[in-house]
Amino acid sequence: MSSKEHSPEKPWQGFYGPNLGVVIELYDQYAEDPNSVDEETRAHFEKWGPPALEENVSSSNASEASAIGADMINAVVGAVKLADFIRAKGHLASNIQPIWKSSENDDLFSYERFNVTEEQLRKVPVHFICADAPSHVKDGLQAIKHLRSVYTDTMAFEFGHVQDEDERNWLRQRVESETHAERLTDEEKKALLERLTSVEGFEKFVHRTFVGQKRFSIEGVDSLVPMLDMAINEVRKEKTDHVMIGMAHRGRLNVLAHTLGKPFKAIFAEFLQAPNKLIAPSEGLGETYSGWTGDVKYHLGADRQISDDDRSETIVSLANNPSHLEFVSPIVEGYARAAQEDRSQKGVPTQDTTRAYSILIHGDAAFPGQGIVTETLNLSRLNGYQVGGSLHLIANNNIGYTTETYDSRSTTYASDPAKGFEVPIVHVNADDPEACVKAVQFAVEYRRQFKKDFLIDLIGYRRFGHNEGDEPAVTQPDLYTQIRKHPTARAIYAEQLANENVVRSDEAKKLDADMYDYLLEEYNKVNADKAERKYELSPPDFIVDGLPKVKTGVEKEKLISFNEQLLEWPESFKPNQKLEKILQRRLKAFDDEGSVDWGLAEVLAFASIIHDGTPIRISGQDTERGTFAHRHLVLHDRDNNETYTPLQSFEDANASFAVYNSPLSEQACVGFEYGYNVFSKETLVMWEAQFGDFVNGAQVIFDQWVAAARAKWGQKSGLVILLPHGYEGAGPEHSSGRVERFLSSAAENNWTVANCTSAAQYFHILRRQAKILQKNTVRPLIIMTPKSLLRNQAIASTTADFAEGEFQAILEEPLLGQDKKKVKRILLASGKLAVELQDHIKKNDEDWSWLHIIRVEEIYPFPRRAIRELLKEFPNLEEVKWVQEEPKNMGAWTFVEPRILEILPKDVPLSYIGRTQRSSPAEGVSNAHKLEQKRIISESLTRKN
Repeated sequence: MSSKEHSPEKPWQGFYGPNLGVVIELYDQYAEDPNSVDEETRAHFEKWGPPALEENVSSSNASEASAIGADMINAVVGAVKLADFIRAKGHLASNIQPIWKSSENDDLFSYERFNVTEEQLRKVPVHFICADAPSHVKDGLQAIKHLRSVYTDTMAFEFGHVQDEDERNWLRQRVESETHAERLTDEEKKALLERLTSVEGFEKFVHRTFVGQKRFSIEGVDSLVPMLDMAINEVRKEKTDHVMIGMAHRGRLNVLAHTLGKPFKAIFAEFLQAPNKLIAPSEGLGETYSGWTGDVKYHLGADRQISDDDRSETIVSLANNPSHLEFVSPIVEGYARAAQEDRSQKGVPTQDTTRAYSILIHGDAAFPGQGIVTETLNLSRLNGYQVGGSLHLIANNNIGYTTETYDSRSTTYASDPAKGFEVPIVHVNADDPEACVKAVQFAVEYRRQFKKDFLIDLIGYRRFGHNEGDEPAVTQPDLYTQIRKHPTARAIYAEQLANENVVRSDEAKKLDADMYDYLLEEYNKVNADKAERKYELSPPDFIVDGLPKVKTGVEKEKLISFNEQLLEWPESFKPNQKLEKILQRRLKAFDDEGSVDWGLAEVLAFASIIHDGTPIRISGQDTERGTFAHRHLVLHDRDNNETYTPLQSFEDANASFAVYNSPLSEQACVGFEYGYNVFSKETLVMWEAQFGDFVNGAQVIFDQWVAAARAKWGQKSGLVILLPHGYEGAGPEHSSGRVERFLSSAAENNWTVANCTSAAQYFHILRRQAKILQKNTVRPLIIMTPKSLLRNQAIASTTADFAEGEFQAILEEPLLGQDKKKVKRILLASGKLAVELQDHIKKNDEDWSWLHIIRVEEIYPFPRRAIRELLKEFPNLEEVKWVQEEPKNMGAWTFVEPRILEILPKDVPLSYIGRTQRSSPAEGVSNAHKLEQKRIISESLTRKN
């Protein structure tokens, strides 16, 4: 920048804006200490005084003032631009790649590009360039060199995308100050070398001992383990109770051994495919229940308890995770949120983010490649999901299986998707373990200060193929030529410490040899080849036996009291007028002629459950109001939009109640709620889809966790899923909750799948679920909930149904079947269609004595015994038909057909009534839907000639 034309009477008039600001700041510095500015500038100030002076001067003198000031200003401006450019782009010229380093950005920060020279930089005061520079930095040139050193070394920083100025200033100060330059002590360096030796030694031992077996080695990002050590140690300073870790299979065995303390001999036994019972609990495995079908060793999780002399305890957990890589991320976040909350008191749970810390270890191809990562990042600052900041670690191998980075992402770095969520990013060279652990310290400090996520991109390589049976040179010959020549992180660090006289080279070699000897000793303890191998692949008896009987009725007086309390709100609160009238009608529900509809049954179930001391968390898309405007758990003041949640002010509550509208995500949200439920076993956790078909957006979570986690890992869950389901002419995307998908995975009592047709049934099944949460028999509950039926009086229930009843797996149609000898046909139906059949019968005054209808309310576990015993009561039965509105290849038909055939009386045929087989769930035209519904009902209720 240059000065403008000026008046000879006002020598400072040529400076304006930033230029004048620089001159003023220089003068302030000169006023404090004249020797702090260069000689020319000092002479100028001595002659002309401060910029504010406006005494008359000659034209020549004014020109002299302008020239002297302009040179200095140009130097300062150029220096500041250069400094800011280094901060913003230093990562492009940094030393963060272990295997290769590009030279194309070496001249990125040349002084000529910014019109400054070394001589000029020496004259620029340090604080213009780097206000937080270390004390040894004495002039502008040294300041620029300092910035180049910190921003282009083995740690590179990106935080320009962070919008909050306080955060950016904090990050900059932390990077550029003395703190950044702090080094480890000699003892810390020795400990770090020992850790790297153990990490590498384990991988080398397994590689030699179990040739060709998959282990998904950590080699290339070995520093990951000491980074986890540092993270755990740092957060424990805050008396953190839980550290939750989620990661894929790469490096998992090493993390299990070193971070989680899983005995080496236990891992060796798994390589030998020996049952875990060959290792006694006293040898380190502990008394744990781990499912019956099991899983491969590099999918398993573990817990470890760390205790100190001051009796503070921290539980470190590694979550079980299948090969779906990043899908564990929201589950771990759910663990952490549950661990942070106190749900023992009424109202909203109280959260203390210091109680739990989540660490998510990602793959470099999966981080930008799998949408679940972005969904999880989006949860990070939402009221119902934030955990006070997570540490994200990308274990960056610079390759995805055999796919190069240029084929797997459209961004410069794997970490770039995090920028959209203003997450600070540090790239660090995995071959510099000291930089790696310092990056973790930085991350933990940031989380402590700002309660936000932080990302470390640990850039390394993959020493072998994707698994140890692959030959990577087939697809990456040049890269693996370099990798095979490249020394390991341990070897590099051992040489560094030898050069620093911290350890001798023979000491480092002895550490390596000692580690091998120790692992060999542990391996020899297993002796698994001599043991008889017996594998238990059947669920235990308490799973086979099914759910226990529990009482779920609630006295009428209590229900009335609950109802009245929930219809009271603060005097100043003014809900929507129409809604207020609708809600106040609930006061008449317990009158002699009154009845309880679905919405009221639900809120009374919630009230009774938190009254009993069981916390509730319910979330989903539009769940506060309910997609179909039946729920209204959160009321909005019509004048100021303030909210009031009656269940959070409910006087009779003995546990918390939380309700959240979720973001437009299924995969991450279901995963989060699943994780929350697994950790908080005492809490009724519910997730509701806006429409039931949206559940397929979370298919991986259902397939890999909700359906199978108990069998694979012994991981219990009582998660409740609410899926609005029913064919009402809304088209293929808003009809089916895809019940067939849940039934196709239904086995070993892994979950309950229900399709209730009365408010009382819904009330009792929720209360039953709440009462079994902490029992061994607990399982997830999948409910197909109504849409058009929500306000249909046909599904409303009487007071007695709530006070005296219980959930029934089957219901008989009350209008039919009075004379059992006359019944010729029995229809088995589930859900809304059963109600439509009843409506048709009510409207048509015919002789229906030949017909009976059984509603199957619980489709899985299928109520074989109840249906078989009921069928025996009809001696003249001629046919049984399964009726559904879903296509024949969807819905429950393919699941129930063989089960019904097993229990039918002899010579009684079974047939199907419903839509034909389809690829799409429903018609897209309302009139076509009506014709099909009419046909199904007519065919079901037309008597044979």
